[in-house]
Amino acid sequence: VQLQASGGGLVQVGGSLRLSCAASGRTFSMYSTAWFRQAPGKEREFVAFIGWNVGRTYYADSVKGRFTISRDNAKNTMYLEMNSLKPEDTAVYSCAAARYTSGRYTYAEAYDYWGQGTLVTVSS
Repeated sequence: VQLQASGGGLVQVGGSLRLSCAASGRTFSMYSTAWFRQAPGKEREFVAFIGWNVGRTYYADSVKGRFTISRDNAKNTMYLEMNSLKPEDTAVYSCAAARYTSGRYTYAEAYDYWGQGTLVTVSS
């Protein structure tokens, strides 16, 4: 699976953005997917997860209630709707896919495929 993230940009505090992660390959629907982010000078961190069957979603506490992860298997695309953005949301956001996470969906090491990042900058 090849992944390509897009949709980043500059937004003011309180604004919204929608990120997309387009996947190639016919088996996208068999992979669970997630968003991670890495802020300047910080470690990469988990943002949100969605299971292959779209049945399960999980969020980092820092984005819960503000971000929504979704996917359209027919379009081989995953999304991250980000609302009420804060300066601390500024980071490079990357999408990832895994055939099996074995419950370790918040760990980057659990994912087999990664897309290039897209930069989100929230200005105050």
